[in-house]
Amino acid sequence: MQNDEVIWQVIRHKHCSFMSKIETGIFCRNPYNVTGICNRSSCPLANSRYATIRDHDGVFYLYMKTIERAHMPNKLWERVKLPRNYEKALEIIDKHLMYWPKFLVHKTKQRLTKMTQMRIRMRKLALKTREKIMTTPRKEKKREARREEKAEKAAVLDKSIERELLERLKKGVYGDAYKDIYNYPFDKYQKVLEGEEMQLDTEIEEEEEEEPEIEYVEGYDELEEEDDIEDFAGFSMDNSHADDDKVGSDEEAEAVTRKRERKESAFASRRFEKDEPAAKSKKKPRVLVEVEHEDAGVRQKAVH
Repeated sequence: MQNDEVIWQVIRHKHCSFMSKIETGIFCRNPYNVTGICNRSSCPLANSRYATIRDHDGVFYLYMKTIERAHMPNKLWERVKLPRNYEKALEIIDKHLMYWPKFLVHKTKQRLTKMTQMRIRMRKLALKTREKIMTTPRKEKKREARREEKAEKAAVLDKSIERELLERLKKGVYGDAYKDIYNYPFDKYQKVLEGEEMQLDTEIEEEEEEEPEIEYVEGYDELEEEDDIEDFAGFSMDNSHADDDKVGSDEEAEAVTRKRERKESAFASRRFEKDEPAAKSKKKPRVLVEVEHEDAGVRQKAVH
């Protein structure tokens, strides 16, 4: 027959694998201990009538042990699932531990309260985003850096070889790619050429899409030059040469002189036309007009 006092004396004074002695006190690491303290009333091994609460994946269960099942270790603990509602869980504890010692009932409810608070805190922490600190060994970093360096060198070498072969093929060093080279992958060569053409097309499109540059220039330059040319026609030859030197353009000077000569010739022709009728009038013979008066019977001559 089981004797609780004998079991407690052996565990307490000789040896217990669940006992943990530290500076602050003596604690119990048994998962069925309701308080976590190693004493006579809280020890689950030295009490044939015991109750506690355990957590299985977020679900709380009420565990109860009685003396009637002491001879059946596989059925020693009776387990009851508790609801997530705190008040309903307390009602179930009161119902199953109605005639049990008040100490066990109080400690069981206290354990339920602490575990419920712990579950709420865990849920809040899980919802928060926290930084995860991860350590990487120094050897792995160095190894990855060496591998990256080697891969970059190999990629540069492959690209240079491919570029050199393509240049030689373009120049015709190997002859006709279809006849002279039988094992050459012509599809890759064509693909590279298409890629270069696409790149040129994209560059041209980018240049076309670029917005035209806005430039600011001096206004009324052309109008001023035209006015100078028109005014220049009435000046003399010396003034025209001086203005031409200022402008600094031989072609403009020639055009101005030609225009001036045309105007002078036109002016001379007009002047000649004006002077010609005067000369003709001077050369006309004089007309004699005779007037006779009947009264006096005297003839008068008038020259016109």
